[in-house]
Amino acid sequence: MNASANNTPFCYSINSPPFKYLPTIASAYFSSIFTALGLTSNLIAFVALLKSFRRAHSRSRSFFLVFLGGLVVTDFMGLLVTGSIVISFHVTHFNWRHLDPNCHFCNFMGMSMVFYGLCPLLLGATMAVERFIGINCPFARSTSMPKCRTVTMVLMVWLIAGCIALLPLTGVGSYHMQMPGSWCFFNISSEGYNMVFSLLFSLVGLMCIAVSFLLNTVSVVTLIKVCCGKGGTQRRRDHEVEMMVQLILIMVIASICWCPLLVFIAQTVLSGGPLQIRYLLLWVRFATWNQILDPWVYILFRRAVLKRIYPRFDWSQSSIMTTYPSLGETIRRFTRSSIGSALSQEETGETEKSNVTTQSTLKPPPLSP
Repeated sequence: MNASANNTPFCYSINSPPFKYLPTIASAYFSSIFTALGLTSNLIAFVALLKSFRRAHSRSRSFFLVFLGGLVVTDFMGLLVTGSIVISFHVTHFNWRHLDPNCHFCNFMGMSMVFYGLCPLLLGATMAVERFIGINCPFARSTSMPKCRTVTMVLMVWLIAGCIALLPLTGVGSYHMQMPGSWCFFNISSEGYNMVFSLLFSLVGLMCIAVSFLLNTVSVVTLIKVCCGKGGTQRRRDHEVEMMVQLILIMVIASICWCPLLVFIAQTVLSGGPLQIRYLLLWVRFATWNQILDPWVYILFRRAVLKRIYPRFDWSQSSIMTTYPSLGETIRRFTRSSIGSALSQEETGETEKSNVTTQSTLKPPPLSP
């Protein structure tokens, strides 16, 4: 990965600095404001998470807060590492080849882009799995999963993303300088191992989004059945609903921000056409919004915040069903249709048994001879 025949380091073999720098309004100012907003948002979310974790009494909520904490830390570090490099370039216009003749700095930034890009997607899928198990198998999860295992799962996600980011250093793909010269990323190409790594990055991200969508959908349906069951006699699950709403919003933000870039990479590699630099820059900046919007999901969409915004509304399940009776009836009809046959069979069997018991109880004893 060092010099080629013309003494050009490998990471500069496609785009070799110095580049003709064209200052724009959205260069240093945009990057600085963008990074500062993201760092501030994640710091606010992290402080709120620490306060909520100290007050958490439910095991499932503690697990979920640990995952959210890992997501916030990942987003914060991703913005700090990549943002500081980009801002430094826009301010000083340093020459990468003079500063980094052996491509170590470029490889580090490329690894950071891949690592901090995959981590939120992998964590989102892991959180979807945790919520799926917590809602559908609560007793099995609560008895077999201590809190330290949740931290271990977050560390495993970081390890998996780190191993994928290290693959170009082993020859599977390669990191290269990208236009306009302020950042490094893997080579999006349809040739050899570059194609393998490009498809791996794209498919892992898309698979995480698909798993999140599937499991979250099943969890939402199950939660509706529990909260809005027959007669509304089921116990309240306010915290489960709050966590599910936050997880769905995280999934929606990740899908909107990352799908264009992931699809663009797969389409470019499979079509074999030239890389469109302007679209790559557009979708990368679009994906970076995920690190800014993620913390605001927890900052804003909490019951404590919603109660302050609309204090006269009772956020309990019973008040919602009383305020919107048509909504409650629609949900009950939906849940009954999915489990109607099983319930009818059970009720029929129980009715027959009760009738037989009643008849045998009320039937007068036979006269003795």
